Amino acid sequence: MESFSSLTPSGRRLLDRRGFLFQSSGALGALGLTELLFREGCLASSTSQKSEAPYAPRAPHHPVPARRVLIIFCPGAVSHVDTFDYKPDLIQRHGEKPPGLPSVTFEGPSGNIAKPFWDFKPRGQSGKMISELLPHLGELADECCFIHSLQTTTSAHPQGENFLHTGMTMEGFPSAGAWMTYALGSENEQLPAFVAINDPRGLARSGKNNFGNGFLPAAFQGTDFSARRPPANLGRPSGYTEQDDHLTRQLLAHLNEGDQKNYPGDHDLAARIASYELAGRMQTSIPEVMGLENEPTHVHRAYGTDQGSDLKRDYARNCILARRLLEKGVRVVQLFNGSDPSGGNGITNWDSHANIQKTHAMQAEIMDQPTAALIRDLKQRGLLEDTLVVWCTEFGRMPFLQGNGTGRDHNPNAFTCFLAGAGVRKGYSYGRSDAFGFKAEEHPTSLYDFNATLLHLMGLDHERLTFYHNGLERRLTNVHGHVIHDMLQS
Repeated sequence: MESFSSLTPSGRRLLDRRGFLFQSSGALGALGLTELLFREGCLASSTSQKSEAPYAPRAPHHPVPARRVLIIFCPGAVSHVDTFDYKPDLIQRHGEKPPGLPSVTFEGPSGNIAKPFWDFKPRGQSGKMISELLPHLGELADECCFIHSLQTTTSAHPQGENFLHTGMTMEGFPSAGAWMTYALGSENEQLPAFVAINDPRGLARSGKNNFGNGFLPAAFQGTDFSARRPPANLGRPSGYTEQDDHLTRQLLAHLNEGDQKNYPGDHDLAARIASYELAGRMQTSIPEVMGLENEPTHVHRAYGTDQGSDLKRDYARNCILARRLLEKGVRVVQLFNGSDPSGGNGITNWDSHANIQKTHAMQAEIMDQPTAALIRDLKQRGLLEDTLVVWCTEFGRMPFLQGNGTGRDHNPNAFTCFLAGAGVRKGYSYGRSDAFGFKAEEHPTSLYDFNATLLHLMGLDHERLTFYHNGLERRLTNVHGHVIHDMLQS
């Protein structure tokens, strides 16, 4: 009796026979209802159905104008203080020792404060200050929403890329594109729901982890190809007729249907079948979407496929391919501007630890005109109204030079990305870094907040979009993140 009397009221209720029977019957009833709803197909967002029909279109959590997303990623860390984040104090204090700033950074001793290597000037009706390094993107200032107070948790490129795209610094977690296609499927089942267009020079530092599926079903990994490197092994073998192909597909469909009936709930099998069936459909859809030669001359001229370096021409063709994929209803297109899993030092990406004036200029020559033409083309075709455009990099660069006197080191404390298109506030800047661009000062914003906002713009609640893995309900934003409502159209 003494032990019973020491129990809390909640504990006593658990030992009460009537309470126990009431709670048990309620729980069993809920389980039974869940099973009935599942059998009737009323649980449309269930993991099983997403695995068995991975590319089928699915409704968002809440209505939004965005139906697809274009992610333009510049690996290597673009210098915000030389592009979009204007800091007059850098001009006034040029050549001085940085007051109150670290004497040693990621790659060693710091040098003196350096003014922007390119002049800034106001752009558009908004008067946004953007540097001469990116004149074509500067012309689109009134279309964009800039965020100047981003912060990340790492100064290393692989971990920085992972954190930006997956919400984790470690490998093995799903990318944002995989989460979006897992939740929403595709509007065109003849093409992959998620396409990664790699830079002409190769993969970025974290490789396929930037567009991987992690622990999500394999069907949600990004399919990577480019204008120069189309998907392999889609052609019909010589001596194999169209009729042979048709009969083979009929036989495979019959066998696959039997396997799915015999092994219900085998998500790996369902994903493998869905991927092979998609590959079969891509035999006809890919040659059409890859036909860039069918674009009129004025389009190629606008994107710059006929001018500049070979790298610029190849990247421009990738930009045209991105537009064609979005036009066909591909849910997520991720476009890379920069590469090199082993480094790059400003040559193969934006990682300018030395001679930033030369190396950033080289990267900008490749990226600026084609990227601006892509955004402008989306707008002219009416696609920007329901396409979210995300321009991003993994962190920023320091307002002072390195010890070598010619490069800027990594800066995880403040950097800039911008959004444009569906649901995004136009001609607006959110947050602010300090007077030197060293640290986020007004509205410091984590990448969790950034990704929560991207998901929201795609109609997804970042707290509801989860996947059970290793005993945890995982999500892109881990256990953090808030939507930045000030960046959204009212």
